[in-house]
Amino acid sequence: MPVAPLSQKEIEDRLAELPGWSVDADRLTRTYRLGSHFAATAMVVHIAQVQEELDHHSDLTLGYNTVSLTVNTHSVGGAITDLDFQLAHRVEDLAPGHGAG
Repeated sequence: MPVAPLSQKEIEDRLAELPGWSVDADRLTRTYRLGSHFAATAMVVHIAQVQEELDHHSDLTLGYNTVSLTVNTHSVGGAITDLDFQLAHRVEDLAPGHGAG
């Protein structure tokens, strides 16, 4: 199924469902703070598994006790699509299990 960029209104409406996420230029972004480097590393591995399942790979940054994501869809020129929000929701679902806040 082809992926299409979302309108600004669609992005704003969907963003309201994702506290902590924001738009920076043409990307969804979120940084999580965790209790330790080990917890952050485990969350990165879990996110990588979700990215593989969706076949959608975002920029993912591991800090000492932080995990940051920058999400957009390269195949449509770097715009924000439904696929980006699918990934964001999946990450939100797994974050509490890692103690992410």
